Amino acid sequence: MEYLDFELPLKDLNEQLENCKKLGDDGKVDVKDMLKEIKSQIVLKKKEIYESLTPWQRVQLSRHPSRPYTLDYIENMTSNNFLELHGDRNISDDKAMIGGLGKLNNQTFMFIGQQKGNNIKSRQYRNFGMANPEGYRKALRLMKLAEKFSLPIVTLIDTPGAYPGIEAEEKGQAEAIARNLYEMFKIRTQIIVVVIGEGASGGALGIGVGDKIMMLENTWYSVISPESCSSILWRSWDHKEQAAEALKLTPMDMKKNKLIDKIIKEPLGGAHQNPGKIYNSLKKVIINTFNELKKQSINELLKKRMARFTDIGVYSD
Repeated sequence: MEYLDFELPLKDLNEQLENCKKLGDDGKVDVKDMLKEIKSQIVLKKKEIYESLTPWQRVQLSRHPSRPYTLDYIENMTSNNFLELHGDRNISDDKAMIGGLGKLNNQTFMFIGQQKGNNIKSRQYRNFGMANPEGYRKALRLMKLAEKFSLPIVTLIDTPGAYPGIEAEEKGQAEAIARNLYEMFKIRTQIIVVVIGEGASGGALGIGVGDKIMMLENTWYSVISPESCSSILWRSWDHKEQAAEALKLTPMDMKKNKLIDKIIKEPLGGAHQNPGKIYNSLKKVIINTFNELKKQSINELLKKRMARFTDIGVYSD
């Protein structure tokens, strides 16, 4: 298991636990009491660490290499009946943006989200979860398909941002994201948005317009990453922790500012500590949310969808 810097006390305790188990397996020493004491210390240390996380520590947890990604959630929630759809019918199939059809219980959903890789080769293949314009155009094509067949849409956000390369800009990155924002306000079906990891900049917002917006407990959602913010304001990444605090990017900040509807609790220590539990939790939340949304007419949903975003912020004529 990989440990983040603030998790190192847990690493020491887990090593003590493993050594104690070996001692009990190899010899005739009774280590039951010692095992019980170390396990008790681990539980206490976990509560101490994870119940008082700083914004920067939540950012670190959202990027944990063992954390589940979009396909992990979809395949496990749909019991592997996910049918992936490819291509934007214009340029190519962007591997950083995935989408397709899957069932939760007896209801078919259109799932769309950014996909990162879990090793060097797959990260390069998925472009580290940074979509090109064709990725956002593919997402919009699938949303239109869902609208045509009256299927609810679930978008899962996990991206460090849209791909910032020259080629992406030449192919119309800004226009593709802006077009998605414009069209998502008018899509005549239910849209549920969930931030499952990093929610950075327009790359996240390009699939982030919906009727209900939720975040997992150890995620973040912001116009800019703490490192980029620090490099702009202080010309250095050294102030990233201060930037994370100032950006108000945690789920708690977002809920307080009425930018999201719900925070989905994760297992103690993060989603990667008990993936099965978070898959089941998210599945239940999505089904319950859809059941609430389908009670409202589509015209009413569209009106509320537009109102929630136009009411954000402070401005004067």
